[in-house]
This record gives sequence, C-alpha cells and structure tokens, in this order.
Amino acid sequence: MSQHPSTTDDLADEAASLDGYFSDAPLETQPRYPPIDESFDRCVVISNLPKVPEAKYDKLAKVVLKLVSRIGNLSSYGNDDIEASSSSSGCGDDGQFSGFFMPKSDVDGNTAGCAFVEYESAGDARRAIEVLEGYKFDKNHSLRVTPYERASKLSEVVEGEFQMPEPEPFKERPNTMTWLEDTCQRDQFAIRHGKETAVYWNDGRGEPVVDYDGARERKAGVNWCDYYVQWSPKGSYLATLVPSKGVILWGGRGFEKLGRFAAPGVNFVVFSPQENYMLTSNNNGRDPHAIKVWSIQSGTCLRTFPLYPKDFLDPSQSESSDGGGGVPPPPFQWSHDDKYLARMGKDLISIFETPSMKLLDKRSLATDGIREFQFSPKANVIAYWAPEHKNQPAHVDLIEIPSRKQLRQKNLFNVTKCSMVWQESGEYLGVKVTRHTKSKKTLYNNLELFRVNEPGVPVEMLDVKDAVMSFAWEPQGSRFAIIHAENPTSTKVNVTFYDMYKTTELEKKKGVGGNKKGGGVGGGGNKEKQVVAEVNLVETLEGKQCNCIFWSPAGRTVILAALGDSASGTLEFYDVDSKTLVIKEHYRANQVLWDPSGRTVATTVTQPIGGGHFKFAMDNGYILWTFQGKQLSQSSFEAFYQFTWRPRERLTSKEEIAVIARNIKKYEKQFNAFDEAKKRKLRLQETKGKRKSRAEFRAVMARLGEWRARQKQERMELLGGYDSEDEQNFSTKEVTIETVLNTKDELVY
Repeated sequence: MSQHPSTTDDLADEAASLDGYFSDAPLETQPRYPPIDESFDRCVVISNLPKVPEAKYDKLAKVVLKLVSRIGNLSSYGNDDIEASSSSSGCGDDGQFSGFFMPKSDVDGNTAGCAFVEYESAGDARRAIEVLEGYKFDKNHSLRVTPYERASKLSEVVEGEFQMPEPEPFKERPNTMTWLEDTCQRDQFAIRHGKETAVYWNDGRGEPVVDYDGARERKAGVNWCDYYVQWSPKGSYLATLVPSKGVILWGGRGFEKLGRFAAPGVNFVVFSPQENYMLTSNNNGRDPHAIKVWSIQSGTCLRTFPLYPKDFLDPSQSESSDGGGGVPPPPFQWSHDDKYLARMGKDLISIFETPSMKLLDKRSLATDGIREFQFSPKANVIAYWAPEHKNQPAHVDLIEIPSRKQLRQKNLFNVTKCSMVWQESGEYLGVKVTRHTKSKKTLYNNLELFRVNEPGVPVEMLDVKDAVMSFAWEPQGSRFAIIHAENPTSTKVNVTFYDMYKTTELEKKKGVGGNKKGGGVGGGGNKEKQVVAEVNLVETLEGKQCNCIFWSPAGRTVILAALGDSASGTLEFYDVDSKTLVIKEHYRANQVLWDPSGRTVATTVTQPIGGGHFKFAMDNGYILWTFQGKQLSQSSFEAFYQFTWRPRERLTSKEEIAVIARNIKKYEKQFNAFDEAKKRKLRLQETKGKRKSRAEFRAVMARLGEWRARQKQERMELLGGYDSEDEQNFSTKEVTIETVLNTKDELVY
C-alpha cells in the first residue's frame, strides 16, 4: 500500500527542516527501568486471625487494618486510599495494591485466618513483628507474625511423616552456688585495677585470698574485663562489661563462661531481683535500641527501648548533640518477684509484664506531674511523688500492682523536693520533704513515715528544725538515723537515731500478774512494759564530722563517715545498743561498702575508668575493717576503679535470727572448736618449712648415729679395749655451788 504523495512531501520537508538536529548516536531500544526490589523484608504475614463469613469480612478487615497501621505507613502503589484495600483482593478500584490483603477460602468463602501486610520500610516490618507477636486480638486468638520470606520458605516444606530429631547431648551447666558451700563461710569480693580483674575470698580475720584472677583469659591473650563488673542480686553471676562487644556472664567453680549478650557500647547493667532477666544500656540518646532487656536463661532479647520515653524531653533537648540535653534518663525499676518492669514517662508510669514485655492492661498508669517512683523491695507496691500540678497539692501515693488500687495518698503543701527511702524489708517508707515558706526564701525539712504493712497505712510526720543531709533505715529493724545541722554547709553536725516503736510502762491492774508484794514484769513495781507504734527519739550524737550513714546489714552497728575530696575521711564505728564508739580514718575515702554478713566493711579510694589523670592516684586502694573498727588488710594500686562485694541471699527471718541470738551459747563450743581447728591448720601451714627442716636434721643425726655404732668395735680396738661410751668407766662427783643474787633486810614487829 503506497503513501499519498502530499504526505510524502510533507515528511520530506519536515526532515529537511530538522537536518542537523538529529544525533549520530544509535538509538537505545531498551528502556531504563529503576532497580527492582526483589526482597520482601517489608512484608509480614499475620496468622491466627478469626475466620469469619463474607458478611463480617469488612468489619474484621477494618479492625486489622487499624491495628497494623499503628505500627507504620503501609505501602501504596498509585493509590493513597488505604480504605479501598479492604476488599478481598487487597486492591482499590483502580486495581492497584495498597499494602493489605486478607484472603478468603475457596471452599466456604470464609476468611483464611491470615493477612498479608506490606510496610513502607523494613524497620516498620520488624517493629510489627516485635509488637504484634503474641498480641491478644480477642480472648480466643493471639496473633502470630512471621516475616514473608520465612513464610514462603515454610510453604516449600514437603509434607511427610514426622521424625523426631536426635536430642543434643545433655551438658550440665556449672553450679552457680558452689561458693556458698565454702566450709569456712567466707565472703567474696571483686576488684578492678589497671587492666586486671580479680575475685578474692575474705574470712573476716586475715588477708584476702585470690579465688580467680583471669588467668585463663590472660593465657589466651585477652583481658577478662575492659570496663566495670557487676554481681547479680543473689551472687550467682558475675557480669563483665566489654563495650566493644557486650556483656559476658561468668559463674560456677573457676568462673566459667555462662553466656554472651551482644550489646555494643554497653556501660551498665541491671539484674532483676530473682536473676531471671538483665537490662543493658549504652546511654546513647540517639539509639532507638539503647536499652535492651534480656532473658538470662535463653539469652534472647525480649524487648528494646530508647533511652528516653516518648514526649519525655522538650524539642530543644531532643535536638541536642547527645539526644538528651544533659537530662538524666528515667531509670527502670524491677518488682521484687521479677513480674514487672516499670519506667517513668511524662505524667505516667509504664509497667511491662514479663516475659512478654507487653504493657500491663495495654495502658500506662496515669501519674500527673510525677518526679520519682520506687518499687517496694518486698511487695508489688509502687510509691511515687508529684509536686503541685494543675491546682493539685503535692502528694505521695502508694499504688498496688496489678490492681492499680491506691493504698494511701498523703497530700503535701509548699513542697520544693522529696526523697523516698524504703526500708530493706519493705515495712516502712520514709519520705524526706523539703518545704519552703510562702516567700520561698527559707527552706525546712520534715519526714513523712509510712507504716506500709499496717491497716490503712498510717503516716506519721516528724518535724525537724534543722536541714537534713542524710537519712538511712536499719536494714532489718525499725530504727533509722538522720544527719542534720542548722546550716547544710556546717562542718559539725548532729546524728539522731529514732525508733518506729516506743516502749511505755503501764500500771498493772490488781490481781493481774506479779505477786502479792507487787513484783511485776521487770522485777519491781506494779508496772508492765508495752510496745506502742509511735516514733521514738533514741538518742542524739552532737558535734560529729560526717556526711554519710552506713548501717551494717546485720543491724545494730552504724558507720558515720566523712567522704569526699574535701572531707577528712573520718570513720566512726558506733554500736547503737552498747553505745560504744571507735574512731578510725581512711584519708580521701569515697566509698564505704559492707559485706552481706555485716562482719567486714571496706573503705575505698577509687577513680573513674577513662577519666584521665586522677589527682588522688597516690591514695588509690582499699582497707578492710571488722565491724568493731579493727583493720584487717590494706592494699594500694596506681589505678583502682572498683570494689564490689558478692551478694548472698538472706535465708533466715528476723524471728529465726532472734532465736539464734538467744541461744548463742549453745553454738559457742562448736564455733570455738572450729576456730581452734582452723588456727591449728594455719599454724601447721606456717610451720611447714620448719618442721620439714627439723625432720631432715633428725634423719641426718639418726644416720650418723648408726654409722658411729658400726665403728664401735674398731674404735675399742684402737683404744686397747677401752669403751668411751661405758658409764662404768667414769666416776661421778656432785658439787653444789650457791650464789647470793640479792639481799634485803626487813624488820618484823
């Protein structure tokens, strides 16, 4: 078919006019498409959804779509209307996929119980797996979330008869409690100095003995620890921090490696009280996974958190170089039984359940204006305080978990600051309240004392005219001590001891107890003693030079210490019961650390790791003391970073300890016999060299004696039959010589 002549002429004229504009380069017939993304890392498969008929399809799709959209934006290919993807094909009216597909069964038309979701980023897909895995969709369905790539591989698995895999050979884990089987009932402590890390035994009587000093790692050419170490709460594990890698757990006899946890940049760890979980942090405000929660037994990471909760920081603080503007991150708090992990946010407390690490009841605990919170050491009770906020007075609240029941609220007025201190057994809570006058120019203190275990949680207020610098509870008792002075900068302070109970004497009724002469309880008078729940002033020690109080774990003994660069390092060992006082000194001391038994206390001069030149390096080291103030040992190091006692679980109750104390004489013979056997063993060990030399000397003398006896006959022949060893060949003469050493004349009437 030929072209029309006019058309041919037009094309020729157009070609002539464009002559010189055409490129000589050959035309590329292949189009340049963008690179194809062949990975499915943005896709997930959600299974275990309810199977519903056609009539309920749209309702279910809307609920699931709303749930998955909370994680992140879904992919959309040419259509931004996600709602259109609610159809069974997952496509809009224009036939383009928009990130969500929930298929139906070909048999009955019901949903297949699963859905396919594609996010805009792989990070959102990973977060969906973390957040939605195990999510309680309703009372009968818990969601399972699988990466699409893994799901596609599972579809390729050939169905056949199941064969039980061969179990791996059983490998017994090291016994982490072997150190408690020590026959001498010794305690342990770990130190970090220079590039060395070592664990020592301490018996409370002599010099410490090395248990393990990293010899195995030193032989392999590596350091046992590059940063700080941390004992677990019951002493089962020793965690060594290696910032370039993470955390390594050690335990058992010889400190074998028990597990490794990848946490690059880690600078501290926190164990849960029952040693089931561990929290690590790299203190990086820019890292969305700065904090990780691990299961110690399985070694898996249960959940990660950013350093700061959402909306905790102001925009200006978030944009700073460190991601926090110098604001300390809110710490996590474990419950005493490991069931809950909590952290303070902006006007709320987020409480997570273990091991799922899901938010308790899917909502946080609302706490307007919260500044601080603490878990009780013995119960699932949270104490927190908040300043004046939205026309509400400042208040301290006790909340029971998980019921969220408010056990007690104490309103406070004109509050500048509060500090909360739990007693170790959880029976009492002390709150030091710093108040101001209406002009806000004068500050003063008072103590709010909560009796947590009593009905209604009664609160007593103790007014203190002076400034309170320190507050400390007796670990297992009802007493507490405070350091106070008229001026917070005073060098001379007073130390006052109080008791939560008061003993009073009441008149006895006639015919009740005692005898006819009136002899009552206590040996005289018609009076009997009664213990009343009332704060009681025990005594005040005036004119002391101290800024810290350290109670012994066994109670009764307290150390009043002057710590810090500008302090004198004075240590006062005071027995609250017997009123005895021993004064010692450790110059430049900055730590006082009691061992778990209360037999020995360590005072240390330490420097921070990586802190450059330390101006007190000449004083670095530690001193061990008895609880009575007698020095046991002293060690000095050029670079000394850390001293930490190995904790041990308290197995005896206060009642059992009281029974043992009353019957202590029954155990004295047993203790004395053990001490004597130990002294004898030590004496034998110390004289081992002497006894060996004596035995060698006696062996030489015996050999020479035998040699001389063999020569006796030859010796007698040479002497003409004379036997120099025969007693009859000698005559004995006895001579008495008296010497007067001194004389004294004395007249006797």
